[in-house]
Order: sequence, then C-alpha cells, then structure tokens
Amino acid sequence: MQLKGLVAATFTPFTAEGRIDRDPVGGMVDALVASGVAGLYVNGSTGEGVSLTGNERRQMAEAFVEAVSGRIPVIVQVGHNSVQEARELAEHAQVIGADAISATPPTYFRPASIGLLLDSLREIMRGAPGLPFYYYHIPRITGVDFDLHALLTQAATDLPELNGVKYTAQSIHEFQACRAHFAEQFDLLYGCDEMLLSGLAAGADGAVGSTYNFAPGLYRRIIEAYRQRENEAARELQLLSVEMVQAFVRYPALPAQKAMMEMVGMPVGPPRLPWRDLTAQEKKTLEGDLKKLGFFEWRD
Repeated sequence: MQLKGLVAATFTPFTAEGRIDRDPVGGMVDALVASGVAGLYVNGSTGEGVSLTGNERRQMAEAFVEAVSGRIPVIVQVGHNSVQEARELAEHAQVIGADAISATPPTYFRPASIGLLLDSLREIMRGAPGLPFYYYHIPRITGVDFDLHALLTQAATDLPELNGVKYTAQSIHEFQACRAHFAEQFDLLYGCDEMLLSGLAAGADGAVGSTYNFAPGLYRRIIEAYRQRENEAARELQLLSVEMVQAFVRYPALPAQKAMMEMVGMPVGPPRLPWRDLTAQEKKTLEGDLKKLGFFEWRD
C-alpha cells in the first residue's frame, strides 16, 4: 500500500455529556471526501484514541468505515499499552473492512530496544495479517525515540511485512535519510502539517494531519505549487499554515481545533478529559484571529 496526497486524521465527535457521537461522522466523511483527501486516519492523536475505551474505539472505527463505504482508504490506529488489546483492535479493524492499521508503541512500559519494539509490532500485526501496517512514530508524545533509520534497517530484515511509518517529528534530516534508503520498501508518510513543504522537499508523497480536516484547500495548493516548482508561492502558502497553527496553539491545541471544526460547519463537540474545552471568550478570540489571517477565505 502506498498513500499519496493528504490523509486527514479524523476527530472523534462527542456529545456535550462526553459520550461518543456517531451522528456527525457521515457528514464529516462526505465533506472530507469532497475536499479531495486521499484517506482517513481514525482513532489517532487527533481522534483522542487513547482516551477512548476499547469498545468506543471499535464503534468509531465502524462508523468511519461504514460512512466511507470504500471511497477512500481508512487507516485505523490500534496502539495500546496492552499489546494484546492492540492485537484485538487490529483484528476488529480487519473484520469491519478497514484498509490498513497503524499503532503507536506501548508507552507505559516502553520497549527497551528496537528488537522489542519490532516484536511488539509483530504481535499487533498478527491480529490483522491481511492489512498493511504503519508504525506511528511520534516520539514527543510516546517517549519512544529510536533512530528511525536504524529501526527501518532492522525492520527490513526482521519485520519486512511492515508497510510503512507515520512520521510525526520535526527531524527532517532523519525523514529524508529514511526516504532516500527505504522508499522502495516502506511507505513513509509525513505528519507535521506546519512543515509539509519541508516534508515534500525531503521526499514525502503522502502526509497525515489534523488540519487537513478544516484547511484542505490550502495544503492542496502547497503541494501543487511545489510540484510546479513555484517555490516562492509554496513558501507563502506554507506560511499561512504556520500562522494558522500559531493561532490555535496559544490555547489547548486539540480543543482549539475542535472549535475550528465547528467554525467551518463540521461540529464535533467538546474534547474529553484530560483536555478542557475552550471558553466562549477563547473561541471568540480564536475566531477573530483566524479572520485576520483570512483563514475562512483560503482554507478550502
């Protein structure tokens, strides 16, 4: 499996009482498909997957796979501190018709070596032997920060079934080295939206991100400008992304993005603890800051 273009990391909708809400999923998916995204990444960081129960994660995976109905690929993130639970979530993803799975490593008892990490991933993959598997590399959150080039070097021999990596880190040199040496064997997806242009320059063909939900047009234009070698235009467009991200990271970032989803007509409810929702005044200020940037004109 090789993904090219933008893969939206989807939000999990909640009711005001904090229960998962499947009702908005269909409309959200239709809007994302119409926007031209290349796939969906479900139950990841954006989807608050680690804050969901196993049953809730299964329900969300089912809701998105059903709503997509084969139009674009759906990747279900199944990582868990319990490798066995991750394997069972992987099995469920295969049963319901997901197109691929992905997983963060265990983060409480972290793998002490690359070999133990690969052993953990292998066990998860046994739950869904028919699906491509992407390792979710996000060391800032997981604390698992093995050199990815060394990891892929060992995986090429010890875990060749690995399909690829969702790379959410800012070490462009590491990503570039991995692309240069492993692009023929592993699909490497870039995962820092505000650095997409850097990822493209380092060789990325596909990217996974949360802001692709509410500003897909901006990123399509960045990719097109890069492909047409319109370097100055590409830099100017990427700066819009940087300024947009700077606007919402002044607040708790994920709740601010959920507020932005409501601003663009795709309400997904509040976040779940330990996040807090933005106050009414914070939402008003954020919306004002976004208007000053022209966000509502250039986002799609």
